[in-house]
Amino acid sequence: MPDVIRIGARAIGPGRRVFVIAEAGVNHNGDLKRALKLVDAAAKAGADAVKFQTFAADRLVTRLSPKAGYQRETTDPKESQYAMLKKLELSPEAHRELKLRAEKHDVVFLSTPFDSESADLLDSLGVQAFKLGSGELTDLPLLEHVARKDRPMILSTGMSTMAEVQEAVLTLHEAGLSEIAR
Repeated sequence: MPDVIRIGARAIGPGRRVFVIAEAGVNHNGDLKRALKLVDAAAKAGADAVKFQTFAADRLVTRLSPKAGYQRETTDPKESQYAMLKKLELSPEAHRELKLRAEKHDVVFLSTPFDSESADLLDSLGVQAFKLGSGELTDLPLLEHVARKDRPMILSTGMSTMAEVQEAVLTLHEAGLSEIAR
């Protein structure tokens, strides 16, 4: 595995300038105009990349899934997790607009896919790299699916055991991916 990976024109690794990713996540609340402003803010702040989340509530949770405690405290406690997530989805066209806005600012557009269809959407948009969250570290079929797209990957490992990290990296390598930042 190389010590340095490339995301666009940037080399990332030991002895290199820090690669700053502005975390937009779902802070747009499902509003494209707000999401575009988050891209603008990331660029103004000097971030190298801006990262969103790509998912479809139908593929992520059941319609009756309860919210986590912290979600009940900060959003309508009567609403299901499905309803909350449904409001946070961005359409494929919104993703295209966000990527174009990021490119206009010379900022890398990233988004974390939570399922293979979302990864396929990002692939079709030509993202320069994939960022997978620590919650997907043990979703080996998803890791393999994304690895086969042959783009650099940033793999979060928070709250994972060393054995889980090693298994994830082995899965990525066996799928042919060598450019992994973790």
